[in-house]
Amino acid sequence: MSQRLELLQKQMSSFQYTVDGGILTKEERQFYEENGFLVVRQMFTPEEIKEWTQRFREYADGQLERKYGMQVVRDISLVKRGGGKQWGEEAITKIQDWQEDEILFKFCRNPKVIQYLKSFCGPDIKSVHTMFINKPPNMGKTSRHPIHQDQVYFPFGPADRIAAGWAALEDANRENGCLVVYPGTHKVGPVEHCYPDWKEGVNKAYWGVRDMPPESAPKIHLEMKAGDIVFFHPYLFHGSGENRSSSFRKSICCHFASANCQYHDIKGTFHENLAKDIIAYASKKFGHVNYLDIWRFKCRLVQGNPDPLGL
Repeated sequence: MSQRLELLQKQMSSFQYTVDGGILTKEERQFYEENGFLVVRQMFTPEEIKEWTQRFREYADGQLERKYGMQVVRDISLVKRGGGKQWGEEAITKIQDWQEDEILFKFCRNPKVIQYLKSFCGPDIKSVHTMFINKPPNMGKTSRHPIHQDQVYFPFGPADRIAAGWAALEDANRENGCLVVYPGTHKVGPVEHCYPDWKEGVNKAYWGVRDMPPESAPKIHLEMKAGDIVFFHPYLFHGSGENRSSSFRKSICCHFASANCQYHDIKGTFHENLAKDIIAYASKKFGHVNYLDIWRFKCRLVQGNPDPLGL
C-alpha cells in the first residue's frame, strides 16, 4: 500500500462523529469531532421564524386542535401554584411531538437543515423527537433544564448517527437562559442520570447528570441570535439556565437520526429507569403503552429510504 493511500485512510478513520455529507469543511468536521457541537449562524429567515412562532401561539392559546399525541406542557411552578393564567404564551413552556403538524415540520424538512444533517446522520434521515421550547419571563428557577445527555432517552443507536438541531427563534443569551454545553463531553459515553435535588421542583422527565463535571471543567454559554442553529451529539453534556429577563426565549428543536438506526433492548441499561418514568406519564394519557412504541410514534421520515428493520 502506498504511503499516500495509508495517509488517506488514516485521515478518513479519524472522523468518528461525522460523515462526508458534502457541506462541512474539514475544519468544521474537526471542530465537531473535538467538541461535539457546531453553531451555524443565520440559517433561518425572519419569515420562517414568524411562521413557526405563530403556530406555537395558536396551540398555546387553544386556537388549534392538537394533533394526536402532541403534548402541550405547562411549567411545574404553574401547576403547583394554581390559579392565574394557565394557557397562552405566558404559561405554555413546551409543545412536543408535533411531527404531524405540517407547518412546524417545515423546520425538519428545511433543505438548509438537511444539508447539514447528511454530515451527522447520513443520507437517510428521520426526525425522532420534536420540541418547541418557550421560556417565559418571571417563571423562576424551574425554567432551568438540568445538564443532561439526550441519548439517555433514546432506545436506539448508534449514537454517533444521531444529532440534535436546536434553533433560536429569539435571541438567546445568559440572561434569558441560553444553552450551556460542556465541549468534548460527547466522548465520555453514557453516564448515570437522576432528578436533580432542586427545592423549587423539577419538571417531569427533566433528568440530569448524576456526577457533574468539576467547576474547573470548560463550559460554554451558547449565546445565539434569532435564526442561528446549533447541531450537537446526543452524548454532549448540555442544559439551559433560568430566564431572568423581561422577555421570552423561544427555540425550535428536533433530534434526528439515521433511518437505519436500530432499536435495542433497554432492560438492564441506563435507559431503563427513565423509560419507566416516561411510560407512567404516557399511560395516564393514552392507556398502557410500550416504550419502543412511544418512539416509533415520534419518528417521521425526513429524507431517504429507511431500512425496514430500522427506525
